[in-house]
Amino acid sequence: MIKKIFSVVLLLLVSTLQAQYTDVINSNKPGFSESPYSVGTGVYQFESSIFHRGTSAIPTFSNPRATGLELHYRMGLLDEYLEVNLTTSLQQNEFAFVNVFESSRSEFGLGQFTLGAKYLVYKPKYQDRSKEIRSWKKRHSFDWSRWIPHVAVYGGLNFGSFLSDFHERGGITPKIGVLLQNEFSHKLNVVTNIHYNYIGGYLPELSYVVTGTYNFTDKWSGFAEHQALFNKQENQSNLGVGAAYLFNKNLQINSSLRATFQDNSTGIYTSVGVSYRINKHIDKYTELDEFGNKIEGDDVQTYNKGFFGRLIDKIKNLFKKKDKNSPQLEEEKTEEELEKKEEGRKRTRQKSVLDDITKKDKKAKKKTTKEKEKAAKKKKRAEEKAKKKQEKEKLKEEKRKKKEQEKLEKEIKKLEEELKKEEEKEKKEKEKEDEKKEKKKKDDE
Repeated sequence: MIKKIFSVVLLLLVSTLQAQYTDVINSNKPGFSESPYSVGTGVYQFESSIFHRGTSAIPTFSNPRATGLELHYRMGLLDEYLEVNLTTSLQQNEFAFVNVFESSRSEFGLGQFTLGAKYLVYKPKYQDRSKEIRSWKKRHSFDWSRWIPHVAVYGGLNFGSFLSDFHERGGITPKIGVLLQNEFSHKLNVVTNIHYNYIGGYLPELSYVVTGTYNFTDKWSGFAEHQALFNKQENQSNLGVGAAYLFNKNLQINSSLRATFQDNSTGIYTSVGVSYRINKHIDKYTELDEFGNKIEGDDVQTYNKGFFGRLIDKIKNLFKKKDKNSPQLEEEKTEEELEKKEEGRKRTRQKSVLDDITKKDKKAKKKTTKEKEKAAKKKKRAEEKAKKKQEKEKLKEEKRKKKEQEKLEKEIKKLEEELKKEEEKEKKEKEKEDEKKEKKKKDDE
């Protein structure tokens, strides 16, 4: 059995793969399913949740209630497709037995302890329908190739030797599984897991879980899930819904609510959790030629070596055995002449994409700097022009006010002179009148 599984895994490993690291945290919580993708090398991810499970006791010895902390640690190892993970839970269990009366006892300890690893063995390529401009129907039609899932294989060990009797199940036992994921759109994906657990131990278990996840926004997502577990003694299943909120690119908060079904009893399962990652991932670049092919040159890059490292490489090349099939230098001809001669016969190595991007980036940066300087000069000129205009208008306004004031002063002076003349005129008329009165008085006498 183990040989057959190993052979299948080796055949699947031949498939073409792509990098799985994402800029944003990719957590399996709050669901019970596990994505086929690894977190990527240099990433250390912690997924935890506080949970409570409660159900009615059944006539056999059972674990009707449990409250605790579930911990899941994930780490990328060796390459982008391999992940090592550790799953455990620290919980308070209540064990019960129903006969005529119900008897129960409590126990605190580890509920499970599983060390596992998964490897992505197949990743399908989907068509980008958004770039289809000739046919509206093709652009908006469903891509049926999306029914082909991403596939990962899982293998792990359950360390039950230091767990409670209820969770031990025969000491150290293996666990194998297949992890599938269908990406039906950029918002909807479905994850399916099939596991065969506690192999060779007490009550080996076959299980499956199907989870549908929908991204409402860049921050919020929801899920619906169904899980079923089968062994010789009993069958269990649960239906759950939940939501997750992306607090930042390295932190996610989530919660879930489930209905559990076991024989003739039902119960609930609730959880609230946090997922956090420490991101030390470094992208690896592959040099491509103008046709998109990988460049596999014999030249060893020495730009990250010190002076003595480059000197040692040159000394090694002096004593390296020459290949008879390789073209030899002709006498009385320099290397530059031979390179020109060979230029017409073979394609020269192109610059790497990284060099090209760096050059373009420098050019764009230089252009941006020039534009900023030009804009700053233009702004300065505009400000100086506006200032001069403001000062000119201010002077003009002051002149206008001065003229108006002078005009007003002239009018006031003119009025004052007219009033003075009128007063003198009235005074003269009064004097004349007084003289007439006196003359009349004298005549009367």
